[in-house]
Amino acid sequence: MPNFLLYEQNGPVVTLTMNEPARRNPLTGNTAVADFMEAIERIHSDRSVRAVILTGAGTAFSSGGDIKDMERQSNGSIGGMQIRHEYRTGIQRLPLALFNLEVPVIAAVNGAAIGAGMDLASMCDIRIASEHAKFAESFVKLGIIPGDGGAWLLPRLIGLSRASELSFTGEVIGAQQAADWGLVSRVVPADQLLETANELAAKIAANPPHAVRLTKRLLREAMHTRLDTLLEMAASFRALSHQTDDHREAVAAFLEKRTPVFKG
Repeated sequence: MPNFLLYEQNGPVVTLTMNEPARRNPLTGNTAVADFMEAIERIHSDRSVRAVILTGAGTAFSSGGDIKDMERQSNGSIGGMQIRHEYRTGIQRLPLALFNLEVPVIAAVNGAAIGAGMDLASMCDIRIASEHAKFAESFVKLGIIPGDGGAWLLPRLIGLSRASELSFTGEVIGAQQAADWGLVSRVVPADQLLETANELAAKIAANPPHAVRLTKRLLREAMHTRLDTLLEMAASFRALSHQTDDHREAVAAFLEKRTPVFKG
């Protein structure tokens, strides 16, 4: 079976493409989770990577969980504790891995992001959407609950009321409504989606990589920690930053009125 996830690197930017378009890029019933974990570990190990773009091949971003796999889980052939184990060692590894990945991840949502597919987009740091994108937190329609972090992520992205509306109704919203609700940063024509994502990635990659990585860590920790704890962490991160060559280069370039050259 070919890899579900294509890994392409252009300079400091890695593009990950979910590549099972005939099945609308599902996240279960295939090698998706293993491929994601391998790619994330590869990015962790490669200090040249400064930004990541995640998108889907074909007309969908990701259709979420595979229905045939859900049938296996519900037909009585395996027990509840086994299903629990499969979640914990399977798709639930994704939100933790993406949360802890220091390199910023841009979701370029090219089409439908449904169920776990919507949650996957929510795991990313930035979301931009094609005009053809649509989103649904659709678990309730199948008589199940968000099993991969959506109930934690969505309220923090769009507020409790809107997250509840999406989760309790399972209804689909379009790209513009997603933008109006703050789920995505912007909506662009379909043929400009990857170009826009790459432009954004290039702007991120142009900055000192240590500053971007530590800023992402602060933003992520701020989602669940106290202000005094975050300030203590920020003091430590600032102390580290002041000692870097890229910080010294930025200050020198500002004083000398020239463009800085950051080497990471």
